[in-house]
Amino acid sequence: MKYIFVTGGVVSSLGKGLTAAALGTLLESRGLKVAIQKFDPYLNVDPGTMSPYQHGEVYVLDDGAETDLDLGHYERFTNTKLTRFNNLTSGQVYKTVLDKERRGEYLGKTVQVIPHVTDEIQKRIYEVAQQSKADVVITEIGGTTGDIEGLPFLEAIREFALDAGYNNTLFLHVTYVPFIKAAGELKTKPTQQSVAKLREIGIVPHILVCRCERSLTEELRKKISLFCNVPYEAVIEEKDVDHSIYEVPLMLQRERMDDLVCRLLHLETRPAQMAPWQEIIRKLIAPQHRVRIAVVGKYIELHDAYKSVYEAIIHGGIANDCGVQIEKVEAEQIEKEDALKLLSGIGGILVPGGFGERGTEGKILAAQYAREKKIPYLGLCLGMQIATIEFARNVLGLKGAHSAEFDPATPHPVIALMDEQKNVTTMGGTMRLGAQGCHLTPGTKAEALYGTSVVSERHRHRYEFNSAYRAQFEQAGFIFSGNTTDGKLAELIELRDHPFFLACQFHPEFQSKPNTPHPLFQGFIAASYKHSHQKAI
Repeated sequence: MKYIFVTGGVVSSLGKGLTAAALGTLLESRGLKVAIQKFDPYLNVDPGTMSPYQHGEVYVLDDGAETDLDLGHYERFTNTKLTRFNNLTSGQVYKTVLDKERRGEYLGKTVQVIPHVTDEIQKRIYEVAQQSKADVVITEIGGTTGDIEGLPFLEAIREFALDAGYNNTLFLHVTYVPFIKAAGELKTKPTQQSVAKLREIGIVPHILVCRCERSLTEELRKKISLFCNVPYEAVIEEKDVDHSIYEVPLMLQRERMDDLVCRLLHLETRPAQMAPWQEIIRKLIAPQHRVRIAVVGKYIELHDAYKSVYEAIIHGGIANDCGVQIEKVEAEQIEKEDALKLLSGIGGILVPGGFGERGTEGKILAAQYAREKKIPYLGLCLGMQIATIEFARNVLGLKGAHSAEFDPATPHPVIALMDEQKNVTTMGGTMRLGAQGCHLTPGTKAEALYGTSVVSERHRHRYEFNSAYRAQFEQAGFIFSGNTTDGKLAELIELRDHPFFLACQFHPEFQSKPNTPHPLFQGFIAASYKHSHQKAI
């Protein structure tokens, strides 16, 4: 078993997760089995209760784990199957240690960061290694080298490397080489300081991945190599990509990073087979078609809040050889301005998930606009509930219809709290979470898109369609094209007299990859392009 540890320095948001995922892509293309995990130093048990403004999206796994958004990169870039064991936070570590102390498992010893906390961190590395049976385990350490909360994790991987053996572990440090405009040059001092801090902790990086806006000169590479005590060939340039994050694996391959990793870890493999990935990039750079998609949400100003949604839209474009221009529309703005003004010329409208009442009426107006103007619509989680409320008000004439989440006193709670959620008092990890089965209704658009009758999709919600209104909706052309395996809950809806109006209670974006786009997004982009093309004609 081989182990790669990815750390970061200078500033956060350098792209450690993307680098780890891209390296996973290259190693898989060489025939290796890869497992990837993320260690987050924050004290939250998981990101499930954190605001998107603080953390970005919460990425949900098949087993219901609410995890860091970097795990989305891992699943999109590789074939690794992730579970709750692939994301560890300081909160989980300390909770485990304190629970053991309360149970007397430490036999009266003084409980300390070393060895008790560091042992728990190392235990998780071994658990992922054993469960995955991978050839290589890549572990990303969140945060920035030097952060107080991250020190136990760095100490844990330092100790781990001693036990695992010299040729079995590799430290890869992602750092920043800024371009100072006034001086007109790249500066290496932040990288030098970051590596010095890492070496103080006892970790000497084998490879430096240098994030930069401009290419590193040979002189700069030699300088970084000399002052950071890293071989010249191990100074890897990782420039900002021109078109898509999916260019990163090919960029790192050009830098021969995968060759270097395999040599340092004594891995005998075939060369990386990247032709399929190159075709993906071709479709992103020079697509045959173009379409504009509006994403109407409440966290629009923060890109990472809808990270998986944006990526799944791009994947749908790849499937159709269609370049997608995503227009981010603030839901509250639609409440203030005419929807026609903000959504004019759009090929398709997507309303993603979310929590809280803010922006709800704007989303309802967007759904109404899509329904009445016959514009392709895709609703995700809350986006399905929004479509339901709009239909109830404007087609069924149910005045005041709403979700009980936003208006507990509504006369028509067409969206209601799930029965099993009524006695829930704690917030974290208590929603309907993870992969659940869904039966598709024969003859529907949904069944045609999936090409099967039963699917499994990931969920994250507390409220559902109120079945008391089901017959009333069905009579008006509101089709329930997907239901839970017991038939009790609505999972997918579509409109009878609309070219493409689908919405789902689950989150299909979490199962979309660039090389295997999700069927709903693939169909949505196809319908959106067709709508735009018909308008142009």
